Amino acid sequence: MTIIVCPDSFKGSLSSIEVADAIERGIRSITGADARIHKIPLADGGEGTVDALVRAKDGRVCTARVMDPLGREIEASHGVLDAGVVAVIEMSSASGLCLLSDNERDPLGASTYGTGQLIEAALDAGASKIVIGIGGSATNDGGAGAMAALGARFLDANGRELPPGGAALIGLDRIDMSGFRFPVGRVEVEVACDVTNPLCGPMGASAVYGPQKGATPEMVEQIDAALARYAEVIKRDLGADIADMPGAGAAGGLGAGLAAFLGAKLRSGIDMVLDVAGFDDALKSADLVITGEGRIDEQTAYGKTIGGVLKRASAAGVPVLAIAGSISGDLTALHDAGLTAAYSITSESVSVEYAMSHASELIEAMAAKCLLDRANCF
Repeated sequence: MTIIVCPDSFKGSLSSIEVADAIERGIRSITGADARIHKIPLADGGEGTVDALVRAKDGRVCTARVMDPLGREIEASHGVLDAGVVAVIEMSSASGLCLLSDNERDPLGASTYGTGQLIEAALDAGASKIVIGIGGSATNDGGAGAMAALGARFLDANGRELPPGGAALIGLDRIDMSGFRFPVGRVEVEVACDVTNPLCGPMGASAVYGPQKGATPEMVEQIDAALARYAEVIKRDLGADIADMPGAGAAGGLGAGLAAFLGAKLRSGIDMVLDVAGFDDALKSADLVITGEGRIDEQTAYGKTIGGVLKRASAAGVPVLAIAGSISGDLTALHDAGLTAAYSITSESVSVEYAMSHASELIEAMAAKCLLDRANCF
């Protein structure tokens, strides 16, 4: 029997790699060495994407000194896969909200400059394809900071460079690309983007995501106007119309910047990760898929890790089992999508708190149960 083990992380408890290892132990407790297990730890483009893909593709992790959202030097990492051909970046490692304390949040001045430095580090390492996960940003600068790190200059009416941050873009007069160092057209860029928000307006980057980054209603209005100006100048100077592009508002508008300046393609995060990890090739010889994530509910079928796995496994005719930290709601959509059975490590006798602190052993035991409970498996 060949089994693909492809969970997401159980947030707050275990990484996707740790979950996959626990599932493997559970399988081995039943099958011994007889089963062929193909582990593909997953992520949806956010936190954990680099580690998951480096593990799945036997890649390596490189580090670089970059600027955090407030301009302080930190060390951030990116993954290198396929003998250096593919680089994987999590923008949150350089420009993420996780890098700031609550009282440091600065939606007006926070910059994606460090993300641009990571992109440049990937280029220097020889990558011809760059995969970027853009979840968890602390920024609202439309990606202007990242592009400045790559040599673009954002100038006011007097020819002076604008200071960092999204608010300053209200004074943008023109974009000078004469020193831009990214080889557009020669390096492919794919962006994991699971939101469809436009750059501006009531559903835009500032209005929807600004408050979680510390923006007051007045700040939201200020940054939204600045990003609208940014979009106008980009259209005029670069010929890219990104104002209403679905996903342009992701990560404080970084989606817009990557598309306009680098020619990036915005894709579903889980689909992009499954492609890079070689999931479809693994399915060709698989008899069973075991996936999982911290919570399974009515929304799991739509764009999340398990939903992406089900879509592909169902098309290949491979049964899928899922292990979750908790399960709630009506799972009809998941079963219609091909889910054979779902198992929770919490129950009336196992509290959420206990499950989170003992997740590894509980997942291991549940994986063993999956194989023993043949009636529910097949």
